[in-house]
Amino acid sequence: MFRVWVFALVTAVTTTWVAVPAEVSAQEPAGRDVIVQMFGWNWRSIGHECQATLGKFGYGAVQTAPPEEHSQLPDKGFPWWQGYSAVSYKLDSRFGTRDELASMVRSCHDSGVRVYIDAVINNMSATTECAIGSAGTPYCHYSYPTVPYGDRDFHHCGTPNDAVQDYYDRFQVFNCQSFNGADLATENDTVRDRIAGYLNDLLALGVDGFRIDSAKHIPPEDISAIEQRLTRPAYVYQEAIYGAGEPVQPEEYLATGAVMDLRYAGALSQTFRQGRLAGLRTFGSALPSGKSVVFVADHDTEHQGTTLTYADGDRYTLANAFMLAWPYGRPKVLSGYAFNSYDEAPPSDPLGRATDAHCGDGHWQCEHAWPGIGPMVAFHQQVQGQPVVNWSDNGANRIAFGRGTEGYLILNGEDVPATGTYQTSLPAGRYCDVMHGTRQAGTCTGPTYQIDNTGLLHAEVAPQSGLALHTGATVAR
Repeated sequence: MFRVWVFALVTAVTTTWVAVPAEVSAQEPAGRDVIVQMFGWNWRSIGHECQATLGKFGYGAVQTAPPEEHSQLPDKGFPWWQGYSAVSYKLDSRFGTRDELASMVRSCHDSGVRVYIDAVINNMSATTECAIGSAGTPYCHYSYPTVPYGDRDFHHCGTPNDAVQDYYDRFQVFNCQSFNGADLATENDTVRDRIAGYLNDLLALGVDGFRIDSAKHIPPEDISAIEQRLTRPAYVYQEAIYGAGEPVQPEEYLATGAVMDLRYAGALSQTFRQGRLAGLRTFGSALPSGKSVVFVADHDTEHQGTTLTYADGDRYTLANAFMLAWPYGRPKVLSGYAFNSYDEAPPSDPLGRATDAHCGDGHWQCEHAWPGIGPMVAFHQQVQGQPVVNWSDNGANRIAFGRGTEGYLILNGEDVPATGTYQTSLPAGRYCDVMHGTRQAGTCTGPTYQIDNTGLLHAEVAPQSGLALHTGATVAR
């Protein structure tokens, strides 16, 4: 969950699916497949946002924070990562109660939005002392009587502090502690049963799937054994960090679900920060597209500064727009809060509980609804299954391409306006620019552009900006 990532840009090599038993992994339907990670948001706020914006924009699923009871660290300012320091499987955390979680799931489902839980199943708490958790449960580093877990349920690998010392040692990656989290012995049936019991409790509340935190530290066969214990299908995607030459690779996890495509995130961010956008013509990664969850940033990389963040402004928007327009992977958009230091928590009360999110208050960034990101979700849906056509670039930082006869995108990463005529494959008509507005009640809230009978588009695109047209957002001439 915290490890610094190393990235390399490579071209996609295959889109072949690995067979996953139907009883342990749900195949998500096409169409509304964009995930939004609401980082730091409490359950009340997510439920409200599902109805206010997420469903209307067309997001298919929301990824929440871990919901289980966790450590309380007031001496550290209740850091964001205390939510990954699990204490029990009670559904009572800084983000809300069990009842509030269940209400959020119902609200999101009513808006057509599925719910994916960030599941911490590799480890328990990262604190060495005994303490009291967010739901009032006493615990020690290797003792969690509420679950129950005791000393024999954890790995003791024999390295200094039982910590991973060498990521090139497969045994250490699977059996030693990362960031001091008490490492669960997931090869044991009792541990597998208790983890599956936690996940099944969430499924019973209506949860639709799981992001498996620190999956790289769990052998794939252990994840498979846990999945086989689930009471119904669930969509699973896994954090399996790539490391060049390391013995544990993301490809090993394709049989237990989708994989978060970390190389994609780093390479895309690097391109928009200092590369040439023209090089995106063959953009992809080493994982199969159909099994990759792709993103510009997530909570780890944002706090580490290893990828673009909300603070990059226009470049961040352009990178997300490209991700949503490009035919690779399942996109995930990050929506979080402003911060000034690595540990900084989401806006919270004096007891460390996340307060309700309010877009536009200077704290909550609400990137999911930014012009150029939120309306691009509908663009992504409209162009699914369409090939890339009519690619053009200036050899540097201006690109344009179509998606069959359904959509067309221009991105201008230059510091000067881009004026020109572009050949599209769109039908003739007047289109809303969904990088700067939406179609509402038969009109556009932003600029409109005319496509003539030959598919030509005449446009001027501002510096560090873009233009996006699709057949689902047209208006009368």
